[in-house]
Amino acid sequence: MSGAEPIKNRTKSFITDCPRHWYKVRICLAMLLSACVEVPDREPVKEAVGLPPAWTARAAEARESEVSAWLASFKNDDLKALIAAALDGNNDLKATATRIEQARALARIEGAAAKPQVDLAPGFQHADAGRDARAYAPDGNVWSVPFNFSWEWDVWGRIADARYAAELDADAAEADLRGAALSLAARTAQNCFELAEARQRVAVVQASIDDRGALVELLQGRFNLGLAQGLDLSLALTDLSDARAELNEAANQVQLAQRRLEVLLGQYPGGAVERCRQLPELPAAMPSGLPAELLTRRPDIVAAFARLRAQDHRLSSARKALLPRVTLAASGGSLGNTLADLSDPRSAAWNLALGLTQPLYAGDRLQADIDLRAAQSGEVLHRYRETVLQALREVEQSLAAEAWLRGREQALNAAVKQTETSRALAIYSYRNGTVDILTLLDSYRSTLTAQTALLDARLKSLNNRLDLYLALGGGV
Repeated sequence: MSGAEPIKNRTKSFITDCPRHWYKVRICLAMLLSACVEVPDREPVKEAVGLPPAWTARAAEARESEVSAWLASFKNDDLKALIAAALDGNNDLKATATRIEQARALARIEGAAAKPQVDLAPGFQHADAGRDARAYAPDGNVWSVPFNFSWEWDVWGRIADARYAAELDADAAEADLRGAALSLAARTAQNCFELAEARQRVAVVQASIDDRGALVELLQGRFNLGLAQGLDLSLALTDLSDARAELNEAANQVQLAQRRLEVLLGQYPGGAVERCRQLPELPAAMPSGLPAELLTRRPDIVAAFARLRAQDHRLSSARKALLPRVTLAASGGSLGNTLADLSDPRSAAWNLALGLTQPLYAGDRLQADIDLRAAQSGEVLHRYRETVLQALREVEQSLAAEAWLRGREQALNAAVKQTETSRALAIYSYRNGTVDILTLLDSYRSTLTAQTALLDARLKSLNNRLDLYLALGGGV
């Protein structure tokens, strides 16, 4: 019997101390688990698979100032004024700016979970429920001032991860705003160039109409004298009508470009823009920098990388939801028949509790949330890589197009000079009777076609340069 007693006592001690020992085991397990929950240390270049050391279309390096000062390179005061007005008045840009405020507010909401929560709910109740109730409250009135206090100690950083993810979303929203501002500036410049090109096209067509009108007057006079055939006059009149139709089309493009530009400026589309009358000269070729620089300069890539890191922190927060939660809770208040009783210390009551909650089984909800966050993180990673690839494509194709467009413009410029010479010779030859009217009219059409094609080539070169600036992510 004496030997069995110590065994009984040891067994009793083990059963009594088991909860305390299990509590220590859980804490140790939780600490081990928390050590395994790490946010990946990502870098923009490391996550961008297959990043080349240099551009294949053109090997060049750029200084940041050259990329960010693209607007000044056009040396056009009208363009600067329009872009400044667009950045100040465009409604889409203002709507994008509000998303930053929304994201910052969401970050504060996520962070509020780590702060103490206090509720106060004063109340009054009047009841007349018989003698027993009157013994407690003779006049039937009960006043109460209860409060509740709760606070979760974010031991493992679960709440901090959720808050940091929301802050990264706000950083992405700021990058989106920079990208939207750059895109708006480029679209404003493109619309300004399109308006200038349409106006210059009107001038070119009008000059051609004046020349053809002079030819019609000449033929009409010669026809009246019996020196020209009616067919020649009819063909010249038909050609003049075609030119006038082309003038109407060019004039319509002017009003369309004006109204598009006014909407970008946040103004009523009244078609009253007076700026943008001449296409500017194409700035000198701008060095494009290195592909790796694009990852930290281009706003959409910066935003995509911030969202990737935000998703990593959400995954970390979901994993930490499996760990124990340490909470502090308190409640109390005063209860009395009169308002004066509420200030009596004897009517006050309160309690304080420190708790530890360990999730054991939640119907696979927590693990499913982890799987969801992990899948979302993989999706955002691939979208980041796709964003980088698209950005590289845009830069490469704009660099490659510059040389082709410059060559096309030079060829068309030479063609314009040749057609003007041919037209002068055709006029001289027609007056001397060595060529027919069809050859003369064809020379007019060739001149106009070459002139409008040259304007189109200049517009495409300017737009391609804007696309390059936009692809490189330069500032405004």
